[in-house]
Amino acid sequence: MKKVNIISPEEAANLVGDGVTIATGGFVSCACPETLTKALEKRFVETGHPKDLTLFFAAGQGHRDGTGGDHFGHEGMVKRVIGGHWDRAPKLGELALNNKIEAYNLPQGVISHMYRDIAAHKIGTITHVGLYTFADPRNEGGKLNEKTTEDLVKLINIEGQELLLYKSFPIDVVFIRASYVDEFGNATVHREIGPLDVTAMAQACKNSGGKVILQAEKIVQGGSLDPKLVAIPGIYVDAVVVGSDEENMQCLGMPYDGALTGEFRIPVDAIPSIPLDAKKVLARRAAMELPQDAIVNLGTGAPEKIANVAAEEGISDKLTLTVEAGSIAGVPYGGTQFGAAANSMCIIPHNVQFDFYQGGGLDIAFLGLAETAPNGDLNVSKFGVRLAGAGGFIDITQNAKKVCYCGTFTAKGLKTECKDGKLVITQEGAKKKFVNAVEQITFSGVYANKVHQPVLYITERAVFELRPEGVTLIEIAPGIDLQTQVLDQMEFTPNIAYQEDGTVKLMDARIFRDEPMGLAND
Repeated sequence: MKKVNIISPEEAANLVGDGVTIATGGFVSCACPETLTKALEKRFVETGHPKDLTLFFAAGQGHRDGTGGDHFGHEGMVKRVIGGHWDRAPKLGELALNNKIEAYNLPQGVISHMYRDIAAHKIGTITHVGLYTFADPRNEGGKLNEKTTEDLVKLINIEGQELLLYKSFPIDVVFIRASYVDEFGNATVHREIGPLDVTAMAQACKNSGGKVILQAEKIVQGGSLDPKLVAIPGIYVDAVVVGSDEENMQCLGMPYDGALTGEFRIPVDAIPSIPLDAKKVLARRAAMELPQDAIVNLGTGAPEKIANVAAEEGISDKLTLTVEAGSIAGVPYGGTQFGAAANSMCIIPHNVQFDFYQGGGLDIAFLGLAETAPNGDLNVSKFGVRLAGAGGFIDITQNAKKVCYCGTFTAKGLKTECKDGKLVITQEGAKKKFVNAVEQITFSGVYANKVHQPVLYITERAVFELRPEGVTLIEIAPGIDLQTQVLDQMEFTPNIAYQEDGTVKLMDARIFRDEPMGLAND
């Protein structure tokens, strides 16, 4: 093998020509190739080049502070962006919402598989994922604005089955973060939160005739790396840049944590209890849906609290938490370390995790609840001037054996108290979440009913179930008035499952008391 070229960040930036397609690695604030993307941004600001790029990424990258994807957030620098999750790069989102660039949002797991299919020179990625959502060309085809006209997603029929074809295209340059690289370009990612998509990305670019550029923590002697740890063979690599200590942080702004890589394990017996507020209430109700020995995915926000409730109830050993970034049987982290998990028993590639998810491997998934329509449609990806993107939401929710959406009933100002086993609304939220129509279909109630998927919508004051006739109220909290505090706070009137005595079933009163519920005994 020949020795790899070790170059400066400026030289790496000069390897990116005008109008090329560039893919960048990273997962939210973890494993971002900051040295490379910063140098590229600096070159554009100073020279106006490279311009008219197509940016391609799966997981969102950055911390909403100019890092990650926002290094590309300059008018003229990109002409097209194809991404799975946009929320971490608000400058890019603003360009899309202002119709300054062509912009697509495709399911994150699908993009992770597109890397593999591009590497194999396949026509595209063929999958059921995205049917009936905004990624379906019968809706928006993943397009985010009027400037975006080319169809990247096509509805096809194979053996009588409706599927989506996400079209392949060449990748000219990839920027990837590695840990150690030897003199021949062989690279490990053993100090990152996981292998993510680095192998597939490098293969896709190499087989497109492109340039694979790595940002590394250090260069080591040729042949000294454990071959089982090498995630990117040197035969794929064109150049290596050694980044600064700050720009090689495992997660942006966070020191290296060996508990997130499997280097060591930390004590987690004392996961803290959380105060009895609206989020704990809905997390408790959600935890009651956990089947024995469940394989679980928890979304960000309110669903994260389910892990605290499980610990408090002594049932943590009855579920296995997984994270789409690749960890299995760990303790998921949030904030800038979202995507990582401490004490994992296994960390697999991002795209391999999505193989499992898309094939129905999850027993249950708990995701956030935002705009919800009468037919069960849910929007978590686009809200007026805020472009969040779907991320892995579509891949996960469309395929889990059961999905529970968890969130407060209203937003913006809601205040609650629990008294004597009852819920008290002390201040109502100003924004209704149950609306006549969602802005964008991130989850399709129509598709869920078609495949007979069980779906619950869990809030602090009411629980709804998706039935063939639509969203159906099945429980309300003790102390809540059905008309004024539920029905009047919705834009539509749901179906209501009345009991034989003409009342609606009450949520378990244990949910609203300070002491543990005793779920381990249920």
